[in-house]
Amino acid sequence: MESASRILRKVLREESFYFFSSIGNYVGKSAASLEEFLEKIKEINSRSLEFHLYRGDFEKWVDEVLGDAGLAERIKELRNRKLVGNHLQDQLYLTILKRCNELKKGLPQSV
Repeated sequence: MESASRILRKVLREESFYFFSSIGNYVGKSAASLEEFLEKIKEINSRSLEFHLYRGDFEKWVDEVLGDAGLAERIKELRNRKLVGNHLQDQLYLTILKRCNELKKGLPQSV
């Protein structure tokens, strides 16, 4: 399992998650860290979230770029529940918020 600091790190621009509403339609927002991703979920139209969730984009980015297979599995479970709209937005936000909090508890406290 990857360390919390690695999962929470800011990634390079080319590794960032770019939000689209459909293929070729960039919505003008991206996330370079899990915390930034969390913030963007509340700003992004739920149609964009549905587009990415049902293509497996979120779990792929979380697993392959951030290195958090556990969170990727939780996101996959959301997809399997066939969530849409505001309910999807809320559940995705809560799932990622919970994981961010778990990871932060694992980080050494700064003095």
